[in-house]
Amino acid sequence: MLSRLRAIPNLQIQENAPLSRHTRFALGGPAQILADASTETALAEALTVVGEAGSRLALIGGGSNLVVADEGFPGVVLRYTARRIEAAGAQIHVESGAVLQDLVDLSIAHGLRGLETMTGIPGWVGGAIYGNAGAYGHSIEERVERVRFFDGSAFREISRAECEFHYRESIFKRHKSWIVTAAVLRMDPADAAELLASADAILKIRNEKYPPTLRCAGSIFKNLLLAELPERVRAQVPGRVVREGKVPSAFFLEQVGAKGMVNGPIRVADYHANLIYNTDSGTSAQVRETINTLKRRVQDAYGLDLEEEVQYIQ
Repeated sequence: MLSRLRAIPNLQIQENAPLSRHTRFALGGPAQILADASTETALAEALTVVGEAGSRLALIGGGSNLVVADEGFPGVVLRYTARRIEAAGAQIHVESGAVLQDLVDLSIAHGLRGLETMTGIPGWVGGAIYGNAGAYGHSIEERVERVRFFDGSAFREISRAECEFHYRESIFKRHKSWIVTAAVLRMDPADAAELLASADAILKIRNEKYPPTLRCAGSIFKNLLLAELPERVRAQVPGRVVREGKVPSAFFLEQVGAKGMVNGPIRVADYHANLIYNTDSGTSAQVRETINTLKRRVQDAYGLDLEEEVQYIQ
């Protein structure tokens, strides 16, 4: 398998690649093989080789939302790294390996409104579409016109409606073998200086909450939709904490004593109950222990099942 992969043009191969270098948590063991495909042809050929070899396969993007097992991954970790971004009128054509911040910066520079609230969110565009990333009441789904992806046998394009976006959800989360390769976004013309000022203000707030050097994956748990909570739980939620119809998971976590929790080098921020970070040489096992402890506390206190935003590679 390795020799066949090495023979594929535009496919970069690393053996025993430390995945801790490719995740925001900076933890986890090595991938047996890390394969970066920079073209759709290389991507399809790599998938064929891995499938015929019967190797385990994991698909990742920029690693901003991953918890990798301490043992690493005994197979092929595949990334699609094409990163072209082009603006054409009110449209932006972007490949999924593009850094999300680069997309935000280009949209602002071209005076295109719609992504400025996502400034400072780490990761790649493919992962942002996969998880319907967003901030400050807006999500990337609002701007998606169509998405191109590989379904295992062919490249296809689907509309925004067909992506079945919901809060931090998409059809791609339910079809994990589908690989987003590109998207077309529809934007609104606006004043570039105004957009930049808005983005700078948001980035200042974000960097205070999630310093760029902090080894974390941002918020660990999804927020909850107020309308979907049991009535007895809704009655316990102060109106002041509800934002755009959502109750921050941090509210429930704070009530069960999450702030400042310590599990070796893994800690919960003392200023944000939904922020877990790695202070030094923490392990994936410690992160998962902390996550499970918090989930159990909220379940015991409120009967709620918190759902992680992070994804696991193991």
